[in-house]
Amino acid sequence: MVGLRQPDVRASSFPFPAPWLVVTAALLASIGGLSRPAAALERIDLRLPLLDTSFTIKLSEFQKPGGLLSGNSDLAELDQATNGAVGRKLGVFLDYRLPLRSKEVLGQVAGSALLNQALLLVSAIGGIDGLPANLNGQEISAVLDRAAAKGPLTMLNVLQALPGQTASVDLEVALFAVRRLASQQKPADRLIAATPAATVDPALSKPGPLPVERRETSLVVSHRPEPLRLVVIAPSRQANGRLVLISHGLWDSPLSFEGWAKHLASNGYTVLMPFHPGSDQSQQQAMLSGKVPPPDPAELKLRPLDVSSLIDGVASGKLGLPTGLNTDFVAVLGQSWGATTVLQLAGLQPSAVRLNERCKDVKDPSRNLSWVLQCSFISAVDNAGLADPRVKAVVAVSPPMSLLFNTGAARAMNARVLLVSGSRDWVVPAGPEAITPMQSNARGLGGGHRLVLAQGGDHFNLGSTYAEDGGALRGLLLAWVNGAFSAGAAAAPGPNAPELLPASGWGDAAMPLVVVSRDQLGSP
Repeated sequence: MVGLRQPDVRASSFPFPAPWLVVTAALLASIGGLSRPAAALERIDLRLPLLDTSFTIKLSEFQKPGGLLSGNSDLAELDQATNGAVGRKLGVFLDYRLPLRSKEVLGQVAGSALLNQALLLVSAIGGIDGLPANLNGQEISAVLDRAAAKGPLTMLNVLQALPGQTASVDLEVALFAVRRLASQQKPADRLIAATPAATVDPALSKPGPLPVERRETSLVVSHRPEPLRLVVIAPSRQANGRLVLISHGLWDSPLSFEGWAKHLASNGYTVLMPFHPGSDQSQQQAMLSGKVPPPDPAELKLRPLDVSSLIDGVASGKLGLPTGLNTDFVAVLGQSWGATTVLQLAGLQPSAVRLNERCKDVKDPSRNLSWVLQCSFISAVDNAGLADPRVKAVVAVSPPMSLLFNTGAARAMNARVLLVSGSRDWVVPAGPEAITPMQSNARGLGGGHRLVLAQGGDHFNLGSTYAEDGGALRGLLLAWVNGAFSAGAAAAPGPNAPELLPASGWGDAAMPLVVVSRDQLGSP
């Protein structure tokens, strides 16, 4: 996710196609009526747990203003009792115009690994079973043709174009999914409650003394058909010769993390930020326009190649950077899928073992939205290892990782890892995607790797635009990078690896940050 902002509008790290698309396709599958003549969907029955009743929604009551106030469905009666408040809110949703520039997008997405996993996820949340094997883009497109004949593609028009009479949603199953997410967030809450937050040291949190310049450029690379675009943010004078790279998440761009780069550059670092063309914001926009399919599983390997190629470009002098930059000792930061990318560069070898074991189980207690992205890699994961020995320290913020790397994989790592997770991340929840992997790894914190939890952090608020000057993680990122370069060769992971983070000072006043010790983690 992966790796999730709403389509539009702005870049995203959502680890699956747009939510409306997934729900629409899942409803198509749920009613199993694709092979029979289409009859307009008239009703949605919401089954309630513990009660022998259903909450009925009639779509026809939304076709004209005030329809609910004169209707007789359960929703209409509730709307009448609330003087129209319920209907107004639901009406906003049903009148929402789908962010779809052409319906051909469904032909691109249907049948892909990303959509298949999204359908599994929605089937668990909505109690939808028995997804038909013959679901394809042509059948979904036929629904959109019928919807488009009524006017703009809104949620209401699409729902009414679905075949069948009634779609049924089991609220008890949906509640299971909600409770599962809550349970996945509890481990982080417990650890944060038991741990003092790091203090704030202005030497780390305030901008550094150096003026900063930003520019965009490109580099011809052998693994991409077009030159690789990148952003360079560096001090305009007195650079320290140290190189840092930042990898963005799925359907995102460097713009979401330029504040990180600006903060580091003001302290002397030269920072490069590639656009990953197979999974960045422009790829998302092209996919929503029906021009390209979802990100190919091959991107799992192409992304770390992007980063390594930029290091090569600096070493060969092809990027027009000042001479003297050290390319033999590099730090790499990443968020979401970008964080997975930096873990690969650090030496974690992806494997299909857990993907094969767990991707199809919709009741798995650790299943979360990031599994949509992780499970889409299954066809390419065994060939996606790309450790770069020049990468000596990494920061992985909210990485989808629990299925991609085997227990004990850290033994082969060439770089020290700072793993950061937000306590309110519902896309890549801290429990299964950060805390459990650190517990399970044989070297874990003993290799000098560290886990920091951000209280109130979610999948969107740990990055920083250029204007935000680094956001909540600015002091932490600077402290870890400073510690790695100061340690030199001793920064390598190992049982006697020195501490890279200072005891404190790298915290944030608005978002408490805590470092989790090995003793606190215990056994998985």
